[in-house]
Amino acid sequence: MASTQQCLASLARLSLSTPTRAALPTIPKFLVPSAVGASQVRYATNNPNKGGAKKAPKKKKQYKFFKSWDMTGQQQFSLCDAMRYLRAVEVGQPPLTVKYEVHVKLRTKKNGPVVRDRVRLPTPVKTDTRIAVICPEGSALQEEAKNLGAVLAGEETVFEAIRSGNFIFNKLLCHTESEGALRKANVGKLLGPKGLMPSGKTKTITNNLEATFRDMIGMDEYRERNGVVRMAVGQLGFTPRQLGENIRVFMAKVKSDISKLDDTTPKLLEEVVLSTTHGPGLSLNAEFAPTDDKTKPEDLESAM
Repeated sequence: MASTQQCLASLARLSLSTPTRAALPTIPKFLVPSAVGASQVRYATNNPNKGGAKKAPKKKKQYKFFKSWDMTGQQQFSLCDAMRYLRAVEVGQPPLTVKYEVHVKLRTKKNGPVVRDRVRLPTPVKTDTRIAVICPEGSALQEEAKNLGAVLAGEETVFEAIRSGNFIFNKLLCHTESEGALRKANVGKLLGPKGLMPSGKTKTITNNLEATFRDMIGMDEYRERNGVVRMAVGQLGFTPRQLGENIRVFMAKVKSDISKLDDTTPKLLEEVVLSTTHGPGLSLNAEFAPTDDKTKPEDLESAM
């Protein structure tokens, strides 16, 4: 039997010995997160730049010229072929309300001068020209304008019609004696979007009403917008010869206007497109005759 001292000594050894720990399980290396070399920076918000210097917005690339396309390999049509397809699209439409339009795409700068003028086509397209004249009320000029065929003449008479939206005219002239009254009337915001604002560039501010009336009746205006010059050159009932002659005269006038511009802002003709009121646009190749031997220009002269 062990003595009491031996029992106490064995108990003391057990209480002083280091307790053994359970072995930790082995963790695969691919599950252990990689050590971060630098200490992580924490912010009060998700945006690290908030409260500090803001990033400058990214600037969009600015182009000096209007967008243009490579015409290599693009399908183009002769005038008769284009008329044939466009007439097929407009079947059932009133011939007098459907118009042929020419779109001339120019290679030009965005901040350069624009082409703007009037041209008298061999076969007129618009026959419903209604002219109003801004001139002193009760003057001989008002009587002259009415005798020339103006649908409206005067100063306050015309201004009231403009403010009320009663546009019974599609052309507007201003005599030089009423130029100050036109500026004071503040109707530019109403006339500008409709292209009716008189100006010296369009020769609609004049001191010779008779000569201007003679020039405006039968003449059509055109203006370059976003690098494209558009103008109606015919009605659906026009023959290929009539339409071709109108396009020829219009293109000659546009080229003449381009040649008068400053050499520092060159303009180049890129493409000529023919379209109708409800039809697509077809690129022209400067040819007249149809490519189909069975089709003749005379076949496009009859009513649809």
